[in-house]
Amino acid sequence: MSNRARFLEMPTPEEDARIALGIACDPDTYEPSDAEIMAMRPVRKGRPAKADRKVLLSVRYSPEVVAFFRATGDGWQKRMDDVLREWVATRSA
Repeated sequence: MSNRARFLEMPTPEEDARIALGIACDPDTYEPSDAEIMAMRPVRKGRPAKADRKVLLSVRYSPEVVAFFRATGDGWQKRMDDVLREWVATRSA
């Protein structure tokens, strides 16, 4: 890579004025004020946290159990969780 490729060329004052005029003429954008920039916060990425967060756990099941649930298709882990929840509910009462 040449030194030229690493060089950031700043716009001249004339180019900067044309850029600013283009922004001013565009009804879909504007230059935020310093106060608006200071008030900006990063966008939180990802899904919002659920109230009933699940626990990541490493566990071993017999091959027959895993094969049975996998054979039921997509969502097999949720179905396995549902079965275990039902079992817990019958024992908690």
